[in-house]
Amino acid sequence: MEFPARSLSAFPLPDGQNSVQFVAFDMNEQQWSLKVSIRNEGRYLKPWLRGEWGDYVHQKGLQKGDKVILTMDEEESGERIYRIRAERKMFGFWYSIDDQQ
Repeated sequence: MEFPARSLSAFPLPDGQNSVQFVAFDMNEQQWSLKVSIRNEGRYLKPWLRGEWGDYVHQKGLQKGDKVILTMDEEESGERIYRIRAERKMFGFWYSIDDQQ
């Protein structure tokens, strides 16, 4: 899944690296090992998710048009906590897919 380059500030890439691994928790507190990668070449970074992303898509039954929200909170200790949730639009409203599991 590609996502906006402006979101890269939430994923500090080690110097000289084009990817960083992190763990995101879904609404059921299940951990997902994900990896943000960027292109090594070209004008644009074009970040995308890898790792257990395919497993997340399969388990949640994601479809074209669904929305995935990935957030980061920084604790006082400096630790970054990532959360991931998926939503589907039904009858004009967005509903959490995690609630339907």
